[in-house]
Parts: sequence; C-alpha cells; structure tokens
Amino acid sequence: MIELNAFLNQLRRDDSGATAIEYGLMAALISVAAITAMGALGNSLANTFNFVESQEVAAQNGQL
Repeated sequence: MIELNAFLNQLRRDDSGATAIEYGLMAALISVAAITAMGALGNSLANTFNFVESQEVAAQNGQL
C-alpha cells in the first residue's frame, strides 16, 4: 500500500505532460497566425495582379 501511495504521489508531481500540451498550444497558435497572415498576403497579391492586368489591358487598348 505504501508503494502505491508513493507511486501515485510521484505521478501527481510529474508535469512533463503539461509541457507537451503547452508546446502543442503554442504550435496551434503560431499556425493560426501564419494561416491568417498568408491569407491576407494572398488577397493583397491577387489585388495587385488584377490591377496590373487591368492597366495592361487599358494600355493595349490605347486608353492610357
């Protein structure tokens, strides 16, 4: 019985699993931030290419 109590006390004090969970939460947060940033960059890049394309078409038609 004493051995079981000692084992349970040791198990209760072990916090190595908490560290793994913290790293997982940090990785998830960084992933969400990266996905958000890449989405915004993608939209900005698409707008830039659309603007350049419209200017090129206008120049070819002699509208500029």
